[in-house]
Amino acid sequence: MPHVITFRSAGFDVGRERPNPINPIVGESVLRWLRERLAERQYQVTTPEPEDWGWYMDVSGRGASYLVGASGDADESSGPVDWTLHVHTHRSLKVKLTRTNRLAADDPLSALIERLIREHAGAGAVEVERDS
Repeated sequence: MPHVITFRSAGFDVGRERPNPINPIVGESVLRWLRERLAERQYQVTTPEPEDWGWYMDVSGRGASYLVGASGDADESSGPVDWTLHVHTHRSLKVKLTRTNRLAADDPLSALIERLIREHAGAGAVEVERDS
């Protein structure tokens, strides 16, 4: 199961995002911000891309590979946005069938993302769900 981080922040400029051609959902701005911070910590991170549920990027480092997704509930105003981030591990079919390499409650990337959100994103109402 993924780790899900929800929070509220006005710290990301959703008005400068590329339009999501699949669904009009924001998320690119928070992933661009996160991408820079993860790269500073030696993670390899792809450019955010649109998806029908929001935006995603692939992250790898420290022997693991992840998909990090983001979506925001933004209205026409420039106020705070309710954000949802989710962190998934990439797992092969064999790994899925044997139920190994699950996302641990203390996963280092998930913990780092949570810390960055809490300390540097101007975020409030931060909640984390780690059902692994």
